[in-house]
Amino acid sequence: MKKTVHVVGAVIENERDEFFCALRSPKMSLPNYWEFPGGKIEVGESPEQALVREFGEEFACRIQVGLKVEDTTYEYDKVIVRLETYEAKLVDGQPTALEHAETKWVPRQDLLKLEFAPADIPAVEKLVKKQN
Repeated sequence: MKKTVHVVGAVIENERDEFFCALRSPKMSLPNYWEFPGGKIEVGESPEQALVREFGEEFACRIQVGLKVEDTTYEYDKVIVRLETYEAKLVDGQPTALEHAETKWVPRQDLLKLEFAPADIPAVEKLVKKQN
């Protein structure tokens, strides 16, 4: 039986209709996929608390978490991932990638051009549809 992992991701949009995306490093699981960054929910944490903590650890900045965007379960080869994505905004500092290979702000219409991790794709598709 596969292990299920519960994770969260932050959908951060700037005033230019661009979204903060991070490229998973070769050392991470699911290397070289883009994602809405976040991480695992620890015991006793709410999804929102986990997202604030993970963003501080991985990007050395603080975010404020808003409404849920998507809740997706995806079965990978070795693990089942439940990913909850939330709207978020930067409240202190600018994100600095401490673990990811790269980060960039991506215009809404270009989101589908990136190779996102499969669990992120439903959220990406929802955001792209929002512009039409």
